[in-house]
Amino acid sequence: MRTDWISIAVPSHATSSSRADDDSAANTPASAATAKPSVEAQIAELRDALTAQIASSRAQERRIAALESDLRAARAGMATEAHAEEIPANIAPQPPSATATNVSSTLGTPQLDQKIASLSDEVASLKKSFGERLKNIGPFSFSGDIRLRDEPFFGGPADQSQVRDRERLRLRLNGAAKYEDFSGGFAFVTGDVNNPVSTNQTLNQFYTRKPFDLDRAYIEYRPHYFRPLTLTGGKFLYPWVSTELTWDRDLNPEGLAQTISFDLESLPLKRFALVGFELPFAETAGVSLNNKSIVQSAVSGGQLQTEWKLASWLKFSAYAAFYNWHNADPVALSVAIANAASPGLGLLRLNNNADQNAAVTTTGTFVATGQKVTTNSQFASKFALFDTIARFDIKTPAEKWPLVVLGDFVQNTEACANVGNILPAPANTALETFAQSRNAACDPHQRRGYWLEARLGRAQEKGDWNLSCTRIFVEREAVMAVFNYSEMRQGSNVSEHRVEAFYQAYRNVQLGFTGLFGRPLVTATSPTKENILKRLQFDVLYRF
Repeated sequence: MRTDWISIAVPSHATSSSRADDDSAANTPASAATAKPSVEAQIAELRDALTAQIASSRAQERRIAALESDLRAARAGMATEAHAEEIPANIAPQPPSATATNVSSTLGTPQLDQKIASLSDEVASLKKSFGERLKNIGPFSFSGDIRLRDEPFFGGPADQSQVRDRERLRLRLNGAAKYEDFSGGFAFVTGDVNNPVSTNQTLNQFYTRKPFDLDRAYIEYRPHYFRPLTLTGGKFLYPWVSTELTWDRDLNPEGLAQTISFDLESLPLKRFALVGFELPFAETAGVSLNNKSIVQSAVSGGQLQTEWKLASWLKFSAYAAFYNWHNADPVALSVAIANAASPGLGLLRLNNNADQNAAVTTTGTFVATGQKVTTNSQFASKFALFDTIARFDIKTPAEKWPLVVLGDFVQNTEACANVGNILPAPANTALETFAQSRNAACDPHQRRGYWLEARLGRAQEKGDWNLSCTRIFVEREAVMAVFNYSEMRQGSNVSEHRVEAFYQAYRNVQLGFTGLFGRPLVTATSPTKENILKRLQFDVLYRF
């Protein structure tokens, strides 16, 4: 039973009119102001509401305890009758309790089974309703989870640089609220603040405290006069559908999104939607003597969504999206150094998987000290991604074993299009010399990615199994690899297999296994065949 949250019943006038009171306070006559309840009266009212709520919660707990006691007594009475013949004759009988007397009167009759079933249902119902109430504070409802993971690595590069066995944890806390046409929420999560695609915290920092940072904060508006429209702003969950071929599941984008969705009941086409989004991700300060204006980098695009009911047991969904990464070079620079793309030099280096997209990096060396610094880094490609997804949801004869088959194909329509924009190295000076290095030659044919996944089962009730197998193939210039699936051997130029098995040990407790097996592609720019890196994940997840 959860006892970490207590619901507070706040009078309606205390919530609905508080903003209006603030806005009109300056223009309210003194006579009208004196008619309003005093601050002390409002505090007293809230205190009384809280006291009543606590008393109600305690009464609910006592009722649950009493019912559980009756249930245990009923079951004990049944067991006593079943084994009465085994009691030795020299043991004196104990006087029956009041509960036992009531139960004994029904022993041997059909009413006993009915009483036990009725008590069980009432206890379960009270626990559920009480637990739901405790999850709320005022208008906010809360949820979250804790995950523990053991993660060994085997194989990989010949120098064994990827071999390790690490312990990781993740804690997420979510809050959400709704008021008329508006809703909003927030989330806090563990993980490296400079790694947007992972919420895991590795236990390797000498028992120090772990960061717990803002992961989402958003407001959503859905006007009652036009329900198909939803407007979202802030840092939010994806409003579009994707796989981790293009976007990691742990990343929450930032900016604005617009969705217009229509549910169609009488046609095979059950849902039709359009999603648009504008997502700024960097600001770059100019370096020219005459122009130091700050330039914005952003992702813009949209998605067409359709869902079809082809049969009573078969649903088909199709999605087509376009992601345009405008001025993406600051990502390349922030991967290389301490986020120097930001006007304020940002925080730390943007974490990433090794061996990202082809890029040219400019390095300066100070003549006096020999110190090397990265002065610029640029992608060889621009990133304008056309992404299509097809999904089949199949109902099998066994309700606990639904089948999902999903395919995703992405193509970068501007592979190697940034080569002409790469700046030459600055001229050497008496104080500093410059050199450029290329990560890999850019091949415009290496611009595609594939994701094929099959998933069987579900993860809802105790005893459920969820099994999956996924094939992933990503060419070097296909995607913005810093932001896609972070568990792969690397974000691009990679071939990967994934198997998953999840078991619902209890309604709120899940045991999981994930196996990832991948290595870089063998191409003209990466001709050496690497051993397969085997990455295993053993998880225990508790939801609350």
